[in-house]
Amino acid sequence: MTLNELASHVSAEFKKIHGRPPRWLAAAPGRVNVIGEHTDYNDGFVLPMAIERYAVMAADGAPDDKKLIRIRDAAPGVEPVTIDLSAPIRPGAPKWGNYPRGVVAGFLARGARLGGLDVLLQSTVPLGGGLSSSAALEVCAATLLEAATGHPIDPVEKALLCQKAEHEFAGMPCGIMDQFISVMGRENRLLLLDCRSRKTDLVPMNDPSVAILIVNTNVKHELTGSEYPMRRKQCEAAAKILGVPSLRDATAEALERARGKMDDVVFRRARHVIGEIERTVHAAEGVRASNWPTVGLLMYASHRSLRDDYEVSCAELDAVVEIAESIGPRGGVFGCRMTGGGFGGCAVALVKSEAAGAISKTIAGEYKRKTGIEATIFNSRPAPGARILQNQTGRVWR
Repeated sequence: MTLNELASHVSAEFKKIHGRPPRWLAAAPGRVNVIGEHTDYNDGFVLPMAIERYAVMAADGAPDDKKLIRIRDAAPGVEPVTIDLSAPIRPGAPKWGNYPRGVVAGFLARGARLGGLDVLLQSTVPLGGGLSSSAALEVCAATLLEAATGHPIDPVEKALLCQKAEHEFAGMPCGIMDQFISVMGRENRLLLLDCRSRKTDLVPMNDPSVAILIVNTNVKHELTGSEYPMRRKQCEAAAKILGVPSLRDATAEALERARGKMDDVVFRRARHVIGEIERTVHAAEGVRASNWPTVGLLMYASHRSLRDDYEVSCAELDAVVEIAESIGPRGGVFGCRMTGGGFGGCAVALVKSEAAGAISKTIAGEYKRKTGIEATIFNSRPAPGARILQNQTGRVWR
């Protein structure tokens, strides 16, 4: 569905459930990271784009005037969330509700005096695919509350509020990339984000001859939950040994000199991050110059580093990248890499637009032959970030 179609559907479903039309509609996109993985929490650079897949919320003030925010998911079988505004807000069940709980808590901490809301959510951002469905949910909730209160907040503050919600309520120590791109995405632009200074640089991607292909492996390996925090700790350990505030300040030469002072795993984690920061800056230059072969080579190098040094890939992601590489530039593929946190989820490929359909069929067929799994493949142009789609009068502001 297009965003307009999705918004119309959610609005109609809200009216069907509640017997009245929604007063507010808000949307926020997921994202794909073209390059720059696991660099954001190391003060490095990332190069994401917002995708044409959205979380949309329709809402109206609660007619019973109770201080409850009640959120339903339009997907069948999903447990609804109730947030009691008259009590301290804490993480709880169901777990997916911790994302909007954290956002509501952030607004209250800013002095917002919220009243009750009835909310209906629908999202087309794939869950568990590494396309940041959680940030889309957080940013959509924050955008809805901006509309409902009539008090917009600074985009950077909004992104940081959503990041804090994920840290404190969902227990995920994420960097700032996902929330920033969901808030600040622009049509036909990638976002080069300096995760230390928070400076943003919109990189034009207007060339119609290329497309971004997103390949969802439709696997998400069950992990202990410690892998992401462990890698963060390993990066911090490497920075401490190198005597720098973060790996952003380290060089490949300094790392090599210090190799004997650190565990091999810590060394390899740092080698990935230092190299990935450099690759991301070069890739942005390549996109700006429409130098697609160079961008593609940097994407392949990124995947190898994530697979071998950071060890966050998996057999299914590797299979997609191998298939893409076998198609090669003659078949229309410039580059491919895993994207997102890893251990499943999605790969992203830079391809010739005219060959995107044929490439999708080849990847789907070969991936099914190798793994027995059906991939979900779609392409997207760089999309706009979060926005209020409908904002009728009547604030929920007590």
